[in-house]
Amino acid sequence: MPIFDDLCPRGPEWTVDWPRLRAAFAWLRRLEGVEQDPRHHAEGDVATHTRMAAEVLTSLPSWRALEPDHRVRLFAAVLLHDVAKPFCTQTEADGSVTAHGHSRRGELLARRLLWELDAPLGFREHVAALVRHHQVPFWALERDDLEEIVLRVSITARNDDLAMLATADILGRICGDASSVLDNIALFREYCADLGVLDRPWPFANDHARYAYFATPGRDPRWAAYDDTTFTVTVLSGLPGVGKDHFVSGLDLPVISLDALRATLGVRPTAPQGPVLAAARSAARTLLRTRTPFVWNATNVSRQVREQIVSLAAGYGARVHVVSLEAPPGVISARNSARTSPVPAAAVERMIGRWETPDLTEAHAVSWIDTRV
Repeated sequence: MPIFDDLCPRGPEWTVDWPRLRAAFAWLRRLEGVEQDPRHHAEGDVATHTRMAAEVLTSLPSWRALEPDHRVRLFAAVLLHDVAKPFCTQTEADGSVTAHGHSRRGELLARRLLWELDAPLGFREHVAALVRHHQVPFWALERDDLEEIVLRVSITARNDDLAMLATADILGRICGDASSVLDNIALFREYCADLGVLDRPWPFANDHARYAYFATPGRDPRWAAYDDTTFTVTVLSGLPGVGKDHFVSGLDLPVISLDALRATLGVRPTAPQGPVLAAARSAARTLLRTRTPFVWNATNVSRQVREQIVSLAAGYGARVHVVSLEAPPGVISARNSARTSPVPAAAVERMIGRWETPDLTEAHAVSWIDTRV
């Protein structure tokens, strides 16, 4: 990732050049003046904390010992870990300052910013996953769903990276409970090491076992689920203009297209979509009952929306293959503008704001395809 490669500190000085970083990234400048709760952040605003956390990270012998690409990825994560606080921070009635939801929103924003920088998909998604979960080690052992979280992180990023980011986060602030939080991070590392997922993914017995584990609360990840799937349903995911219609044109399969159904039913994209979705699900059930492979062609940019068709298909015994199509911002904008009926810019903007790249925790298989060429 060239811009982060250039700005990431190197030995022997390992100096964080904050003026250069600030000049390079508008999102760092947005952190300036954003208040924080002084009980946990007596050092000042979010920009000050981010700078301090970056300095701590780059001082850690464990970070310096990493391979250069690995160092750069973690450095990007520490710069982005609080990127959403300007949009989540508020002062409560009792005068306290909160930033509820900044990790979740931070994942979405980090993904967008890195996509706009044309970061490699693996780099981008690793960083986005760390931003999403960066507070987990602080109170990990208090969570009933810790096993599911660390197994998810083991697939989408790395738990040792998460622990290192959390260490930089807590030491990059002035607060009274740093020692107890560091103890929690150490326990988190031990928990992950005992499970065997500190620096590697959990070894699910097969794709069906992995899908069943994340789709079913309380499932034992050690269970080698019998794969009784007999046909495949392909679910597309991608922003308008990534080339979903072009992709399906090369497949000799039935296609359920939400755009085609909208045209048939006379429903505008900006109108309520209930009738379109009902027609699509009805068509899907007809094919599922006969175990006929088909393609579900829609934007499906959020995990929650994808889960509806994934779970429907899996319930009929289908193996679900999610195909994630991507292209850079300029490419999809040009393609959308060239359409006979372009998707309104405001609608595209809303989709980008909730875009979650598919990952291996939500289906039997996931493919990621760059359609820029």
